[in-house]
Amino acid sequence: MDMTNLQLGPNGYPLSQPGKVRDSKGQVIRTVDSTGAFMVGELERLDQTLHMPLASVTWHRDIDLRSDVTIADELSSFTLSTGGSPGGLGTGNTVGRGKSWAGKQTNQVGAQSLDIAKITNPLRIWEQEVKFTILELESAAKTGRPVDQQKFEFLQLKHQMDIDEQVYVGDLGTGDTGLLNSSLITNTKIVATGASGSTPWVSKQPDEILADVNELITSVWTASAWAVMPNRLLLPPIVFGYISTQKVSNAGNVSILRYLEENNITVRAQKGGGLQIFPCKWLVGLNAGLSSPNFGVPGTKTSSNDVMFCYTKQYNRVRFPMTTLQRTPIQYSGIWHMTTYFCRLGVVEVVYPETAGSRYGV
Repeated sequence: MDMTNLQLGPNGYPLSQPGKVRDSKGQVIRTVDSTGAFMVGELERLDQTLHMPLASVTWHRDIDLRSDVTIADELSSFTLSTGGSPGGLGTGNTVGRGKSWAGKQTNQVGAQSLDIAKITNPLRIWEQEVKFTILELESAAKTGRPVDQQKFEFLQLKHQMDIDEQVYVGDLGTGDTGLLNSSLITNTKIVATGASGSTPWVSKQPDEILADVNELITSVWTASAWAVMPNRLLLPPIVFGYISTQKVSNAGNVSILRYLEENNITVRAQKGGGLQIFPCKWLVGLNAGLSSPNFGVPGTKTSSNDVMFCYTKQYNRVRFPMTTLQRTPIQYSGIWHMTTYFCRLGVVEVVYPETAGSRYGV
């Protein structure tokens, strides 16, 4: 290779950008690393480890999967039943009344009325193709870097990132909503203003932060007719980091996070339970909406659009339908080798929206 045709960095190696191979007219014809082939100096030690882009997914932590769906299904659905029954002896149906009493001469016996509603969501096809040429395979084999395996690892990362987004916030293009922004969950408002005159937790005292958490838990508990108490709280990473490191007082050694975990109302109300608190990146700026330029952009301090989300992580409360990743047999077309990976991704099923709620301004 003619070294005069290479664009070199200030130290003789293309560190800031891939080396450019140029023809006799100075035109760039390809980058040196397009197939994983690099120029390595005699005194250079190249680390062969594949370093993937920085990414984190947590959907498997925060939701249960509905695994009964198959690749042949086009819709996922579930039923929601509503029932009622009149009181006996004409006592009415208000609180303290409405029991199914009967007398010795009763000739009209009460019965139940039942309505079964079906909730349906689409199961959309997700697919990605992995393809490479024989020439790429030969070049990769010579350098010891399997291009087919690397492309598959990137496909897996893309698959996980797409699921993560679909689970938490849905998709703007399809109109789907996720766990955190479901249109069915209406229990949402701004947190109370603290003694400092503002809502963010960085300006509040630990007791005020605890009051915010307990207010949200109680609100969700109330909406479920005291039947279900939430067991999970998701916070923006910056907020989670703040309460994890900030002490309750200068004289103590307990963090605000530990204080919340030990003193929220679920600790005593749920046998063997309690509240699990986790960070979630999708809550950053969520109240501004997915189309807002501020959504998901981390800042140096909390935002008035940052959200905390409280819900019950149980399969019969909320779940996500999807199928496992499958692939077609490898196909050959000229010098190309191709295979397609596919699955179906659904929409988060919020079976009981009353068991979840959120507050913004934290």
